[in-house]
Amino acid sequence: MKFAVVANPNKFEVKAVLEAMIKWAEQNEVSLLVSEKTCTLTGVQSPTVIEETDSDETAIKQSDIVVVIGGDGTILYTARISSRSAKPILGVNAGRLGFMTDTKAEDLNNALDAVKSGNYTIDKRHFLKAVDNNGNEFFALNEYLFTRKDSTSMINITAEYDGSLINTYWADGLIVSSSTGSTAYNLSSGGPIVVPGSGVMLVTPINPHTLTTRPLVVRSDKILKVKVEKQESDVSFSYDGVNCRIETLPLEVEITTSDLAFNLIKLPGQNYFETLRNKLMWGKDSRRN
Repeated sequence: MKFAVVANPNKFEVKAVLEAMIKWAEQNEVSLLVSEKTCTLTGVQSPTVIEETDSDETAIKQSDIVVVIGGDGTILYTARISSRSAKPILGVNAGRLGFMTDTKAEDLNNALDAVKSGNYTIDKRHFLKAVDNNGNEFFALNEYLFTRKDSTSMINITAEYDGSLINTYWADGLIVSSSTGSTAYNLSSGGPIVVPGSGVMLVTPINPHTLTTRPLVVRSDKILKVKVEKQESDVSFSYDGVNCRIETLPLEVEITTSDLAFNLIKLPGQNYFETLRNKLMWGKDSRRN
C-alpha cells in the first residue's frame, strides 16, 4: 500500500509528524511517497519506506491514499493539485485551526491504522466552478474573493442569481463561499456557518457601507453572476487564496457547483459539530480551569 504525503515543510511541527509517520510505515510495511522538496527541507530520511518523487502531484498520482500534514492552507493546495484524482485524503493537523485537518498529531497512529484497514467513510466536498467572461475556469473548495486592490476606497460589485438582480454592493469586497468555506474568510466577515454538503453558496459582503446589507445563502445548483465594472479603485479577484489576473473590465464571473469533489477521509468518532466545538471553543468558559 502506498501513501502520498503532502506537507508544508516550512512549518516547524511538520517534521515531528512526518517522523512519526515514517516509524509507523516501517512497522506496517507501507511505502510513503514524498516529494524531494519536502525531504530536503525537513531533513527526513528512510530508505526503507520513503520513495522520493519529483513533485507532490506525482506522489498523489502514484498513491492509494493521500495524507496531508499541515493546516487548511495545505489542504487547499492539495485540493488544487489533486482535484481530478478522486483519491481519499486524510488531514493531519500541524497548523492552527484546521477545520479539514481533523486528526491530531497525537492520534496519528490510530488514524493510520484505521485508514490502512479501510475503517473510514468519505466526506465528499464539492468544488465550486467559476467561469469568467473570457472563458477561463477556476475551481474553488473554499471561496472566491472580489476585493479592492491598492486603495482605501470601496468598490461597487453587482450580484445576480438565476437571472435576477440581488444587489449592487458598495463595500470593501464580496465573498462567494461554499459550505466547506463557511468557516474560513466568510466566518471572519460575519457570514454564517453552514454544514458541508448542504448544496448552497454564501454571498457575504465585506464591510458594506449599508448596515442592512447582510450575508445571503443561495442554492449552488443555479448560476450566481458577479459583475465588476471599471471604476476608480482597482479590483482583485482570487480563488482559495490564488490571485487571478484581470485582463479587462468589466469582469463577469458565473459561479455554480461543480462535479469535482474532494474526498476527505472521515474516521470513526469524528463529527462536524464536535470539530466546531473544539476548534471554536464553544461551551468553553475561560474563567474556569
